[in-house]
Amino acid sequence: MTYSLTQLAADIRETLKADAGPAAKEKVCGYVSKALTDKTLVATHLKDRAPGAHPREVLYEDPELGFCICGHVYSGPAHGSPHDHGSSWAIYGQASGVTEMTDWRIVKKGQGEEPSLVEPVKTYAMNPGDAHLYDVGAVHSPDRKAPVKLIRIEGKNLDHVKRSNIKAK
Repeated sequence: MTYSLTQLAADIRETLKADAGPAAKEKVCGYVSKALTDKTLVATHLKDRAPGAHPREVLYEDPELGFCICGHVYSGPAHGSPHDHGSSWAIYGQASGVTEMTDWRIVKKGQGEEPSLVEPVKTYAMNPGDAHLYDVGAVHSPDRKAPVKLIRIEGKNLDHVKRSNIKAK
């Protein structure tokens, strides 16, 4: 049985309307994992991008709750710096390839123009089918050494969210 983008959005909406806390977001991780195993959903929504195209595409934005389902397609290596999602949260779900993810701890909180300084805590591989919640304030960085496809759920459209100023110590 297939799992469509429409069904994924409906399951996320139903879950977040009932409870927007960490347990509900972890439940959403389960829906993302389910979506990642649906070959039709992945093939339909995570198509290769034209050279130079932005890797992120908003596939669905909920008009009531504001969460987004995004498809990310990286055709080659991509290294992300330590970051959070400002006032939002995100769930990363690995569809293909491997992302080496590092979790970071803030060791000195920045003020004004001064960045927060972070140090690495844990590094782990995200493999196809894995989904992980990065709640509000969770600092992380992805490292992709080869082509990767993923689904990312954003608590709000990150195009409109100011992110924190963060630097590795």
